Amino acid sequence: MNDYDENRDVDYERYDSAEGRREIEKETQEKIVQVYRQEEDMMILVYAQWCINNDLDPVELYGRAYPEQIANERLARVMELTVSKEEAGDITDDTLLGVLTMFGNEDLGMVVSEAIEQRERDKRK
Repeated sequence: MNDYDENRDVDYERYDSAEGRREIEKETQEKIVQVYRQEEDMMILVYAQWCINNDLDPVELYGRAYPEQIANERLARVMELTVSKEEAGDITDDTLLGVLTMFGNEDLGMVVSEAIEQRERDKRK
């Protein structure tokens, strides 16, 4: 098996010039942004599915956390990927809260925590 990658030599040649370095840096930044957005979409999907699994409206809950945002286009798009709670796997509260924290969604995490507390109070009744 040969580990030689001819594209790698092309990148070295591009990196020799200032313009080539700028192109490579721009491409790298674009890839980083793309990966982050994909991961963020996964976080949104985990959030939306958790809401569905717990009989909560993801849009309404999101609106409580971020009332200044009229509509979240990405949430609406990701909602199309959710499934019924009967089809979905379990998403623990801790998993969701951890994912929200990882992406800096403390406001949404607070609203989710309140919903969890309400659910627990309702169970005790």
